[in-house]
Amino acid sequence: MSKLALGSRLFLSHLLVTLLGTLTLVVISKISSPRYFILYLERIQGREIVVGPFRRDLIQGFQYAWNRGAFWSVVVGASTAGILSYLVSKRIVQPLIQMEEITKKFAAGNLQERLPSQEIPELDQLASSFNRMAAGLQGVEQRRRDLVTDLSHELRTPLTVIEGYLEGMGDGTLEASPELYQLLSKETNRMRRLVNDLQELSKIEAGYLPIDSQPTALYPILQSVVQRFSDQLVENEKLTLHLDEPLDLPLVRGDMVRIEQILVNLISNAMRYTPQGTIHVTAWEEGDRVWTAISDTGIGIAPEDLPHIFERFWRSDRSRDRNSGGTGVGLAICRRLVELQNGTIEVESQLGRGSVFRFSLPMA
Repeated sequence: MSKLALGSRLFLSHLLVTLLGTLTLVVISKISSPRYFILYLERIQGREIVVGPFRRDLIQGFQYAWNRGAFWSVVVGASTAGILSYLVSKRIVQPLIQMEEITKKFAAGNLQERLPSQEIPELDQLASSFNRMAAGLQGVEQRRRDLVTDLSHELRTPLTVIEGYLEGMGDGTLEASPELYQLLSKETNRMRRLVNDLQELSKIEAGYLPIDSQPTALYPILQSVVQRFSDQLVENEKLTLHLDEPLDLPLVRGDMVRIEQILVNLISNAMRYTPQGTIHVTAWEEGDRVWTAISDTGIGIAPEDLPHIFERFWRSDRSRDRNSGGTGVGLAICRRLVELQNGTIEVESQLGRGSVFRFSLPMA
């Protein structure tokens, strides 16, 4: 029976249960019914009814009637049970066959296939679970394709620039100069940054990046990072970076190195898109968390772009980001680093008026 199809096994199992039940009923009735009939005859013997001369005929007539009734009951019952078993087995197996066909199409690469809802609750739950899994796999596949496309796009630009200048120097149309070497070095550094960011993001998403969470003082980290960027803005009179003095910030539970990395990414991102104005770094306590916000008066983000801002390689204006030197991965890294430290990250922005990136970390 192990090699039979599921429908055949269901049908035979239902039929076997029915036959065993019927056989049990027949055997017990065959043994007990004549005895109960004889006891009944003995009970009515003394009620001015004489059954003695007819006792044998009555018992034989009862047995004959019982045998005929049992025979037709078995025939009709077994036939009805067989038909019902077939219909029930078909009703259960048909959705499974449909699921098998759809899963084969899905495995062949047709990721849009979905299972319809089923009347049987258990099968409907199975179909819903499959559809959720299919949607997740389709999203993974789409992100993989987007990653390959975006990575090719990001690498093509510096490679094209490097190739063009090298060909020019090779055929003598361009003369080697310190400026040219600096430009080639800049494009090489851009590719190196992109590869490093991708490697780090892949480690984070794969769970290979260690997070050493421990009680950490947040304000000294803020001071150190802000001072580092302020030194770069000494000769830039159009942009100022300011750290607000917090009031008795409690310790946070997090990784000091990763917190610094988050701040560096967010502040450098704010500087990149704030040609002139002010960048404020603030921190405050709220509930059982400590929030840090980096606000700027830069170009801002359009409302339709905000839901995608933490997606890797996503950018509303590719040419603008290429000119500014961004890799399109920094904010994705920030989100994952914050989440790995049990925090949350948010963004608010108005186009042309600036943006506010803020993240929270749990108190120690």
